[in-house]
Amino acid sequence: MHIESILKQRHSVRAFTNKSVPTELLKSILHHAQLAPSNCNVQPAQVCVVSGRTKDLLKQQFMETLMSGAAPNPDFNWLAKYTGIHRERQFGSANALYSAIGVARGDKKARQMAMLRNWQFFDAPHAIFFTMDKYLDIMGAVDLGIYAQTLSLIMSEHGIASCMQGALGQFPDPVKKALNLPKERGILFGMSFGYADETAVVNTTRTERESLDNAVAFFD
Repeated sequence: MHIESILKQRHSVRAFTNKSVPTELLKSILHHAQLAPSNCNVQPAQVCVVSGRTKDLLKQQFMETLMSGAAPNPDFNWLAKYTGIHRERQFGSANALYSAIGVARGDKKARQMAMLRNWQFFDAPHAIFFTMDKYLDIMGAVDLGIYAQTLSLIMSEHGIASCMQGALGQFPDPVKKALNLPKERGILFGMSFGYADETAVVNTTRTERESLDNAVAFFD
């Protein structure tokens, strides 16, 4: 499949079947994702794949953390508040999701429950945590983004669906403990993945993209 076709078909999936991705296929995909470019070939990505009992343990611990009322304590700066056109696009994305699942704008409880699904990995059979040494800061974050996009597209080529989740970086402590990560390592974000539940209404969610005229400037 051509990359243009994959980009057109790929979308964030928030409901999965319980079918696992075969281990050898997953290893092959991750092997090819290592070809992703990085600044000065630093290759900062330290990827943690969780499945089975480890994933279920993290799901339980995330729920306990959230129910305790704990505030997010991300390893990296997630404090940016969107304004202007970026805020409008954020609202547009939320509206597309909640409209797809029939949640009214004023239904705060239903929206919270939908948000909670992030830390349940949307019931995906697998999840990935994208980590790197904290000192790498924004340059490392750029490289992790490139790596994650590369990985997502290779997965799509093999019929594996995914959802990038900043939410999975908001409560790093349970993850660090469960995965025994060193203190110098930070969790930037995560991604749930598996095979899409094609019958789930939530997977009909689609978002718009900005026009080329507004997003790109040409200089001769």
